[in-house]
Amino acid sequence: MAPAAKQLILGLEAECLSPNEAELFAAQMPVGFILFARNCADGARLQTLCDALRALDPSRPMPILIDQEGGRVARIKPPLAPALPALGKIGALAQTDSARARHLAYSHGLLTAQMLSQFGINVNCAPCLDVAQPDVTWAIGDRSFGGDPAIVTTLGQTWINGASAGGVHSLIKHMPGHGRATLDSHHDLPKVDASLSQLQTTDFVPFKALARVPFGMTSHLQFAAIDPDWPVTQSMSAIREIIRGEIGFDGILFSDDLSMEALEGDIVTRASRALAAGCDLPLHCNGNFAEMTALLAAMPVASDDLMARLNGLLTGPLRDPSVRWVKQASMAAALRELTELA
Repeated sequence: MAPAAKQLILGLEAECLSPNEAELFAAQMPVGFILFARNCADGARLQTLCDALRALDPSRPMPILIDQEGGRVARIKPPLAPALPALGKIGALAQTDSARARHLAYSHGLLTAQMLSQFGINVNCAPCLDVAQPDVTWAIGDRSFGGDPAIVTTLGQTWINGASAGGVHSLIKHMPGHGRATLDSHHDLPKVDASLSQLQTTDFVPFKALARVPFGMTSHLQFAAIDPDWPVTQSMSAIREIIRGEIGFDGILFSDDLSMEALEGDIVTRASRALAAGCDLPLHCNGNFAEMTALLAAMPVASDDLMARLNGLLTGPLRDPSVRWVKQASMAAALRELTELA
């Protein structure tokens, strides 16, 4: 019997489970796993790895996450996956041809999901619903559909519909909006001075419109108008009052990567603060074995309620019958269009 799942998502070191990892997970299991390029260089090994992760606890659907956005953030690369464009290129197209942009957004989500689902990857940490301001950090840049909240909302929903049709859950990020950050949160803590009214009329708009998507991710940003002391991932005010309250997101909330240097303290402190603030599942991505061991020892067992919600989502229906018009298009033609756009 598998051990009870700890309230945590972990990355892995390489293309295969190491003996140390296998031994660790036999004793202490996270709720799920996230994959990176270091895990995805070879198709056969990737399939074997996903099979091995599911086999760790065959009694439940195993959440296996990845960031497969398109553009520069694509963990699975050619020849295993087509080189699809960054979402910002589709957003730019929407300025002149909204119908074609919607078609390509749906096709992008669908093609990505079809590729991921063949390996058993069931949650894609995409799309970015950040509304990009002119001076946004390059770390977001063209990962965003752009600077118009209406376009970001429309294309985000359309992309998610395509991903659902392809059999993969979407995880919207970075709540409540990363589009004003001028620093890269992988290295520094961005601080945003915009007023609450500015955030409400711009940054929050796509997340509020798509709040029923069941998976979301926090941002490692500090908003002066929300909580001048803590980044969102570790802020009770930001999570409870803004993400859960004003935006209305009631799904399963993941932190952004705890390894990022926007956060202070050792790795267990970072995770504990995220849990205390209201994150459901802290996310640790770097595959560092010592840190994984410390986190698994420190994190609580996931509650029955959280596991029931997660299992229900991962086994429930995904396809959205309300969107039919794009499904009749040739996926081969759409792939050609997307490849040209990339």
